[in-house]
Amino acid sequence: MQCREKIYINGEWVSSLGKRQIEVVNPATERVIGQIPEGTAADVAAAVSAARKSAESWAFTPREERGAFLARLHQKLNARYEELACTISSEVGTPLTQARRIQVGLPLAVIDSYVRLIGNYPFEERIGNSLVLKEPVGVTACITPWNFPLHQMIAKIAPALAAGCTVVLKPSELAPLSAFILAEIAHDAGIPAGVFNLVSGKGEVIGEALASHPEVDMVSFTGSTGAGKRVAELAAQTIKRVALELGGKSAAIILDDADLPAAVKGTVAGCFLNSGQTCNALSRMLVPEHLYEHAAWLAVEAARGYLVGDPQADQTRLGPLVSARQRERVRDYIRRGLTEGADILCGGPEAPEGLYFGYYIKPTIFGNVRSDMTIAREEIFGPVLTIIKYKDEEEAVRIANDTIYGLAGAVWSGDEERAKRVARQIRTGQVDINGGCFNIHTPFGGRRQSGYGCELGRYGLEEYLAVKALQFK
Repeated sequence: MQCREKIYINGEWVSSLGKRQIEVVNPATERVIGQIPEGTAADVAAAVSAARKSAESWAFTPREERGAFLARLHQKLNARYEELACTISSEVGTPLTQARRIQVGLPLAVIDSYVRLIGNYPFEERIGNSLVLKEPVGVTACITPWNFPLHQMIAKIAPALAAGCTVVLKPSELAPLSAFILAEIAHDAGIPAGVFNLVSGKGEVIGEALASHPEVDMVSFTGSTGAGKRVAELAAQTIKRVALELGGKSAAIILDDADLPAAVKGTVAGCFLNSGQTCNALSRMLVPEHLYEHAAWLAVEAARGYLVGDPQADQTRLGPLVSARQRERVRDYIRRGLTEGADILCGGPEAPEGLYFGYYIKPTIFGNVRSDMTIAREEIFGPVLTIIKYKDEEEAVRIANDTIYGLAGAVWSGDEERAKRVARQIRTGQVDINGGCFNIHTPFGGRRQSGYGCELGRYGLEEYLAVKALQFK
């Protein structure tokens, strides 16, 4: 069991000013696997003070030194690759085979991308008689979720540090153990005191204290839309910069000329990844009316290939949900779908057979879903796919856009130009064409109630930069 008794402030492991501990539960076994300090607003004040004191020196540290630190961070994270994968699998429930590749492999690739980017990024630009400088915003609060804990931390911390910002990290209390490993690694990699700080605790205490602190220059938050609204509200009191990566209800439009088996299989995979606990999950599959029966059959066949079980087993494709509360939330949505008249094609609210412990949910597919049903409009955050029929291309686009969210989407077509034309009409931050792969060098972010601001690539770096113009005679 990992018992963490201290938080990381100003280059040292120190005791929290709070006296309580938060238990970390393995969602597959329902057993406590760790404890972390339940931090306080006073801990936040100490961390922000340390970050503020080191902000100027880190901002003026040459880019080569900042890049060298990120390179050491990458090296030392890679050295603890298996430990991190096992830890995240145990605290989130991601199957270990996927945890290695996505939960650890992806953030390693992101760090490497910033090591490469910082060497050539134009922090200065001459325009006429002016020199435009891109300077670090300052003290940055990074508030991260539980579904991809290390990736979300790195997607914020790596560009923030590369830009010259100092950081106070608040990880999710549901999956915080990898954050403590990250802090150990940052310390071993030689991070200067105060440049990186870690305060654990509950969102309503630590998150709110960070968002409202007058010495925090920027908040980068990933989480639910409701919590994001609260962060923005608190941050507005001091007019600090805010980047929000929130919920989604992404649609995959399968056009009538698509490779239907590939499109359905790809959409199911895009919905069920990490047991559906993914903000850009393809949770709505839109299919032409005349292809509905075939598409529904293909979807059910694909779902049967998702073995639910122990995340440590090689054959497992779906682990548990992160908590009992999350499991009950998803079950409520499934029951709501049945009540509102959708056809349940496979799965359901009952526990999978033979799994008497753990927060497991059957992979569930609903058919004949109307776009006004709750399961078609609200983010479920579980392995639940809704299939919606459409009459023509225009209606498909309308249904795809008929949501408060705007994070992601997909289009499948045998004609790439047609797919591109449809994709341009979808009001989201990104759209996958025919199963296009995730690209860490391009912007990841949403529109409308999916948030604002970007992560990854130079777009992510620029979130942490402020511009200044020097005028010369």
